[in-house]
Amino acid sequence: MTLTVVNEPDASRYALRRDGDLIGVAEYELRDDAIVFTHTEVDESLREKGLASQLVTEALDDVRANSARRVVVACPYIRHWLTEHPEYGDLLKR
Repeated sequence: MTLTVVNEPDASRYALRRDGDLIGVAEYELRDDAIVFTHTEVDESLREKGLASQLVTEALDDVRANSARRVVVACPYIRHWLTEHPEYGDLLKR
């Protein structure tokens, strides 16, 4: 089983794929100097396996490495995730 997270800018999302099949998304909107994460979802049958956390980790790592944009969080899952991962706080738009 191969898991990958890829940015799909034409669809405004980071996609979590297992062996090529879409199993999760972190949707976003681009606004000026910010990337606004609006919704995160993983296939219902695969929840509670840490996949959403992997998706968010890799999405935020990509933002850090490849964008000058700051992060705005409108998604409740990512908002909660950030409370458990303060090392990503530097990405947030203040």
